[in-house]
Amino acid sequence: MSTAPRVAAVTGGSAGIGKAICEDLLAQGYEVVSLARRRAEIDHPKLHSIEVDLSDRAATGEAVRELVERFAPTSIIHNAGVIRAALLPEVKLDDLDALVDLHLGCAIQLVQGALPVMRAQRFGRIVLLSSRAALGLATRTNYSATKAGMLGMARTWALELAADGITVNVVAPGPIRTDMFYDVVEAGSEKERALAASVPVKRLGESADVARAVRFFADPDSSFITGQVLYVCGGTSVGSLAL
Repeated sequence: MSTAPRVAAVTGGSAGIGKAICEDLLAQGYEVVSLARRRAEIDHPKLHSIEVDLSDRAATGEAVRELVERFAPTSIIHNAGVIRAALLPEVKLDDLDALVDLHLGCAIQLVQGALPVMRAQRFGRIVLLSSRAALGLATRTNYSATKAGMLGMARTWALELAADGITVNVVAPGPIRTDMFYDVVEAGSEKERALAASVPVKRLGESADVARAVRFFADPDSSFITGQVLYVCGGTSVGSLAL
């Protein structure tokens, strides 16, 4: 087992998939820092919270400086995201700008901030949370575009950083039962039941399903895997999905 330092920063760690990732990494012995608008309600001595609106570029910059100075993270898990669903005639360019900042710009700020620490340690793990929607999904113009952008960004970083002992991979979930999911699909509705039936494995995903995939990529022993995308989606990435 590798003795590489295990300090992970997780965006959106206060709820849903992000909270599950924090809990899973804590169980593996990591020091974990959640960056989110609210404190992560996890009672653990190795859990720390930085409250920040990651859609605010200046505030994110300040939070990244605090993160690096206080905790020197060697793993970055960028999970925070929003959907902004709309059919093409109603798509707003302001929403596109907001999602570019959150899904892509925030990831760049985080990695740029942590990169000197990772290079000094000659070790780093970067995991970006994309989505099955990157393959296309009705009402997801802005979301799909920015989540797909993560794939190209990760592959580029994987090539640039491999010689420094830093791996970069993507986990693409969906459909996962979270508050964000239920903002789109009513809990207990016929639509939810029909969606579960349409998934090849015949169920919706749970946040823990995604956390296990993140743990795999973040593991210090996963050093020969970089530039990859793992769909945690019950098989919907090889079939069709309609929300």
